[in-house]
Amino acid sequence: MQRILSSLFIGLVFTFSIYAQKPKTYPSADIYQAVQKLNFLGTALYIAAHPDDENTRLISYLSNEVKARTAYLSLTRGDGGQNLIGSELRELLGVLRTQELLAARNIDGGKQFFSRANDFGYSKHPDETLEIWNKEEVLADVVWVIRNFKPDVIINRFDHRSPGTTHGHHTSSAMLSVEAFDLAADKNSYPKQLEYTQPWQPERMFFNTSWWFYGSLDKFESADKSKMMSFDIGTYYPALGMSNNEIASIARSQHLSQGFGGISSRGSEKEYIELLKGSFPRDNTNNIFDGINTTWGRVEGGEEIAEILLDIEANFNFKDPSQHIPQLVKAYTLISDLKDDYWREVKSEEIKKIIEACSGLFIEATAENASAVPGEKISVKSAVLNRSDVNMSLKNITITPTNEVASVNKQLENNEFINTTATIKVPENSDYTAPYWLKEQGTLGMYKAPQELRGKPETPRLVKATFNITVEGVTIPFEKNIVYKFSRPDKGEIYQPFEILPKVGVSVANKVIIFSDERTKEIPVTIKSGTDNVTGKIHLKYNSGWKVSPQQVDFSIAKKGDTKTVIFTVTPPSEENQENITPIVTVDGKEYDQELVTIAYDHIPTQSVLLPANFKVVRLNIKKTGENIAYVAGAGDDVPTSLRQIGYKVTVIQPENINTAYLKNFDAVVMGIRAYNIHESLKFKQHILLDYVKNGGNLIVQYNTAGRSGIGIDNLAPYKLELSRDRVTDENAEVTLNAPNNPLLNTPNKISQSDFKGWVQERGLYFPNTWGDEFTSVLSMHDKGESKKDGSLLIAPYGKGYYIYSGLSFFRELPAGVPGAYKIFANMLSVGKKENTNTNIKG
Repeated sequence: MQRILSSLFIGLVFTFSIYAQKPKTYPSADIYQAVQKLNFLGTALYIAAHPDDENTRLISYLSNEVKARTAYLSLTRGDGGQNLIGSELRELLGVLRTQELLAARNIDGGKQFFSRANDFGYSKHPDETLEIWNKEEVLADVVWVIRNFKPDVIINRFDHRSPGTTHGHHTSSAMLSVEAFDLAADKNSYPKQLEYTQPWQPERMFFNTSWWFYGSLDKFESADKSKMMSFDIGTYYPALGMSNNEIASIARSQHLSQGFGGISSRGSEKEYIELLKGSFPRDNTNNIFDGINTTWGRVEGGEEIAEILLDIEANFNFKDPSQHIPQLVKAYTLISDLKDDYWREVKSEEIKKIIEACSGLFIEATAENASAVPGEKISVKSAVLNRSDVNMSLKNITITPTNEVASVNKQLENNEFINTTATIKVPENSDYTAPYWLKEQGTLGMYKAPQELRGKPETPRLVKATFNITVEGVTIPFEKNIVYKFSRPDKGEIYQPFEILPKVGVSVANKVIIFSDERTKEIPVTIKSGTDNVTGKIHLKYNSGWKVSPQQVDFSIAKKGDTKTVIFTVTPPSEENQENITPIVTVDGKEYDQELVTIAYDHIPTQSVLLPANFKVVRLNIKKTGENIAYVAGAGDDVPTSLRQIGYKVTVIQPENINTAYLKNFDAVVMGIRAYNIHESLKFKQHILLDYVKNGGNLIVQYNTAGRSGIGIDNLAPYKLELSRDRVTDENAEVTLNAPNNPLLNTPNKISQSDFKGWVQERGLYFPNTWGDEFTSVLSMHDKGESKKDGSLLIAPYGKGYYIYSGLSFFRELPAGVPGAYKIFANMLSVGKKENTNTNIKG
């Protein structure tokens, strides 16, 4: 798994994440900020469609300047996007982007929520989006988050009044938010939710508008702003030594898989919000909570708490915050007695963390390994250190899920560790630590999840330790997730989540295996042990038509973490055919059929994901010409693996190695998806690539994006070629063969309408919309209600060779085993070879 350098990571204002990470220290300035937030009882919810849609500047402003409890509801986890830093796509990309959002919130001070909506890919209209998502179910999730988070203010990232002008997911997020604003307070709407929560009515709703939504700065300047508020989100925080937009820039840079790492912003910047529902604030300059009681006076019994906490804020001791602990403990006791369930829970957690920080409390529970299996005994080491003169004692430690209590009853002297060790047995019926939304098979548009987990960013950890510490005579529970801690010489101290995983995982390296003829292939299947001394059997489950040998294999693995690879031979039928095969491992009478995938990057905690271990076999009657292919890798691009499966020798080359002599060794050169977007040096090599074509080579350029991540190159093609944002998102859209005699549709494989069946997610994206007469448009396609798009596959002769540009989504279709996509790609690679020299390129 690829690793990347950590981004600058700052501990701000007590933003605690539930995942494991190295414990952070909190200077007095951060503690003071947390006290200020403790004294603010107002809540804001920001709503949009995807990770990276959120306005981190406004979230940070609300959290750090206004001091509001702020959250971002992303309806999807971004599963349908691309990946600039690794090979994870679909469900795995969703897991990665979930953690990137949590990393962003850990910086800008917000919390994070999701719905069950699956990011199925680009959608041009909310009608399509809401049909695939199941509108009622996603709307229920938005209502659920509102009822639980109880926002006074909701802010939509997108405009609900403009369907069809932007991504259908974007507009849908705003439309659902507007509808949920009233439904959340209606006890007759989604009544089953009220078994767990209560109705809630937000006070007002806004749209986070800007000049972009008006088309130009001039139009925005002249727009009616009578219902708008504005904020200068460039405010500087002297206590933190950073401005709000600097914090926001760092938060946004956590979206590394989408290429949002960037330079920090500084200086005055305006944000605008337009009132959609509720009362307009009387102070229409910048107080979004105007008229809403955000003091302790909004809860019964809050006046006495306010008297204590406002005094701490007014007279905060930056030199020794521990001097405030007696007052904080008294306030904690009063908060614990509040009748208001919501604010009691929220403010109890906030003040406990402030007490912990003021005293310099270090509390940690670690396991000796990163994982365990159900039924396994594990040793948990606990460490507590009081770094103040405050009177404290460790009463006991309770470890869940076994609820075993270790009595300690020791005084916590200043700067003296108390260490304990306990052994617990993980219950046999324990759930595995895995993303809860992936535990059941969902649909194209929706994930499945039990009601209690809906909205949560990740699965709550099962194994925890609660440290009951008596502070100034009051016992306070401090709950910590158990983590795994280790060190590496090149990294230092590293923290990792502790997880409950299966006894074995099983996997096949290639999820799609192509059989281009009737020859038998050997399929290696790898078994990985989650514990010591595993013995069992493995077999492949499949339907008739294919032959597998042997029928079953015995195996044994001595050590946890070791693997065993067994070989099955698979023989395809003589005719074209597709089949799903599932490897099944049996250990102690229990069957295991899941693959354990680890996602490890430096900017997020390590993730363990359990996915179905099945793989697809495809019998494909395919012909090809040529053999040696050079491939310049793009973003999240696994096309080379697919090409090797049909017999090509693919060499992945780096841009700096491109030279005239080297390229002569290849029958074709293929540019990976977005290669020109991510390899700036290609603009210095483009003349060499075009000379390669001129001298008889075959250059295939896959899609590159226009707009934000421009290609920065003037000579992308030997002739006029302009990229656009044209795309066809319906994977079943009708395809017209514009040039039926063109070699791309005939040689060596005859392409017909049947070859466009079974495509996944989309037809293609970022098609050119303007090109020179030298090009031939091979295919035409369009989404419902749109004009035809002719730019998905273009070919032009240049000198002795051929230049091909294609926006077809081969990067999705080849790994999915779509036969037609393989045949078209083989034809592209074959153009210009001896067998094709007499074919009419113009079709």
